[in-house]
Amino acid sequence: MSVKSDRANTSGVVRRAFPVQLEVRAKPGAAAVSTVEGYASVTESPFEMWDWLGKYEEVVRSGAFGKTLGENPQVQLLLNHGGLAMAYTKAGTLRLSEDSTGLHMEADVSTKRSDVSDMLAALDDGSVDEMSFAFRVTRQLWSPDYDQRDIIEVDLHRGDVSVVNFGANPATSVGAMRSADFDQMDEVDARALYERLQRRLEPASAADAHPLDLYRMQAEALSL
Repeated sequence: MSVKSDRANTSGVVRRAFPVQLEVRAKPGAAAVSTVEGYASVTESPFEMWDWLGKYEEVVRSGAFGKTLGENPQVQLLLNHGGLAMAYTKAGTLRLSEDSTGLHMEADVSTKRSDVSDMLAALDDGSVDEMSFAFRVTRQLWSPDYDQRDIIEVDLHRGDVSVVNFGANPATSVGAMRSADFDQMDEVDARALYERLQRRLEPASAADAHPLDLYRMQAEALSL
């Protein structure tokens, strides 16, 4: 039987999505280049997460990005965490910083590319209004009852910031959980998670699917 303290044992790359306001403007003196500016993460703002034990609160603490940004991480701007990079810190076209709001990003993108033009059009008409970022947690603090996780420090190296349709949204996601975590559950916890996921994500035709197959199918769909 899993206990809440097991939450502290999860690791690997995770993603978090936030509603954002992204500003798009033409870059002065540069033909066919636009600058996209906004926040990939918000700090000191608790949000609800879900895992195999139910819901818990998570807070990215102010200063969580200081160390990794000081190490000049290689980070790319992507669309839905995939495809060709639209901007890259190594090339100087993606610039990241932390301020009192959170992780600020500014990216110079080429409007000669069809994927960039599509993204800018979606931002302009309001069809897309979330950003997500991929990272590793290097320091964290859990409350005594393991119902709140404070993310103290993260590693962004070889991660990404993404404009997303719907990412691993804190309000609806099982994105904090990896397939390996599922494989380590006992039968009771696995069945409880299966039933919860089935109610939330699957049509009635999947009712007879095996729990492991169902979760892995959903995990792939969510790009965990």
